[in-house]
Amino acid sequence: MDTMREDTLPLLNRHTLEQREAGKLKPETDARSYPVRALQIGEGNFLRGFIDWMLFECNRQGLFRGSVAVSQPRPGGKYKLDQLREQDGIYGLLVKGIQNGHEIEERQLISIFSRFIDPYSEWETFLSMAENPELDLIVSNTTEAGICYEEIPWTPSEPPATYPGKLTMLLNRRFEHFRGDPGKGLMIMPCELLERNGDALKAIVLRHADDWGLSDAFRKWLDECNMFLNSLVDRIVTGYPDNAPEYFREWGFEDRLLNTAEPYYFWAIEGDPSLDGRLPLKAAGLQVEWVPDLSPYQIRKVRILNGTHTLMALIGLLHGVSEVREAAEHPMWGARIREAMLNEIVPLVPLPPESAKLYADAVWERFLNPFIRHKLGDIAMNSVSKFRVRLLPGLKGYADQYGKLPDVITLALSSLIRLYQPHQIDNQWHGTRLDGEPVLLRDDPDALAFLHDVWQKELRGEWSRLERVNAILGSELLWGEKLNDIPGLVQSVHRNLQEMERKQS
Repeated sequence: MDTMREDTLPLLNRHTLEQREAGKLKPETDARSYPVRALQIGEGNFLRGFIDWMLFECNRQGLFRGSVAVSQPRPGGKYKLDQLREQDGIYGLLVKGIQNGHEIEERQLISIFSRFIDPYSEWETFLSMAENPELDLIVSNTTEAGICYEEIPWTPSEPPATYPGKLTMLLNRRFEHFRGDPGKGLMIMPCELLERNGDALKAIVLRHADDWGLSDAFRKWLDECNMFLNSLVDRIVTGYPDNAPEYFREWGFEDRLLNTAEPYYFWAIEGDPSLDGRLPLKAAGLQVEWVPDLSPYQIRKVRILNGTHTLMALIGLLHGVSEVREAAEHPMWGARIREAMLNEIVPLVPLPPESAKLYADAVWERFLNPFIRHKLGDIAMNSVSKFRVRLLPGLKGYADQYGKLPDVITLALSSLIRLYQPHQIDNQWHGTRLDGEPVLLRDDPDALAFLHDVWQKELRGEWSRLERVNAILGSELLWGEKLNDIPGLVQSVHRNLQEMERKQS
């Protein structure tokens, strides 16, 4: 029996691979073979399991012929940057899950990074990236909170705290160095999960330029010669696996940056398809689409993936189910949730029916992934606003199109109202499952306070259940409109709540 411990194994890097002839990187997959063509702001798991893997695949096919300089957006990310340096930018990616009905597990060694720049201790080095004539792409994932405006003084000798501040200074440096050359504009592609993320980032950069009194010529170059591309990313990347030491013993080295992702991935980028000549993702056969309008893809993801998540979280939690896979495989609820996805959600998505159906099938496979434990309690956070964005448009659209209410979406709304009977435990709001167990409610405090008040009125006998339902559905605070105007909705929700209470008793 092999008793070798993880801490006795060599660390993954070029030297370690050179000791293992079969593990050598080929010239077309070694980042050292190429100039820096991309600057990446974000050192985390997602980008390494998404675009870095894509660029590596492009290099493997001889299409991109570039490497990536990586920089962390916050000081706390330095440790990950140091790990990348120690491993010469090389890390393993495990792809694990269900694909075309079969369980798969694949592994690749990724080498796409050639430079590692800490902007907080190497600010001038970071800015000097702007002078690289080969640079063509800036990609980021700084979380949604990373694309934000903060008033920042003009101190070009020090790094601003925010990503848009750093980006503005970098672009100004590039403008000055190349004297406003129109051909030196960049593709800037934020991957943050923010609607119209490119537009949002560009607006903040232009605002910084105004704040700092940067030249009109720079602002014109910034606006006309650089492309801030809106994009929508879709992949679950779970990071370092719990059983990593087992892999290390098998491989004979330790990989502190080992990353794990599901098989499914998709990237929609709002831009002319000719841009694939600069960033040949589609040419490499990757699931990437250059589209004239991102809206249908955002609606598809929000309605089908996120909407079904919210629906299953509300119904599942109320009935004591705790994880996505458990809900999808549930003997009672699994089939109804899938039926709701296919018959109540998919028909209202503004895409060709076959395209929406194929996406829904892929989403369901993702729900069944045995390697990912996705908790319904996490999905249920902010359920009121999520229902409003993800499910309410489909509920109203279904009622308009078919002249009746969608059964399971209506049941999910009823489940939300039944689950959200807020009471406080240790100064935290909790709801109650049908079996009486408490469920932590993480939602808007005003919404929870309102729901608490109307629930208390029913408990005190001031209102009937029907009056409580009518008040909740009529609350513009919760829904932004009066849902009790939707024909039959008050009565349907009331019947569902009666049935829940009957089963409980």
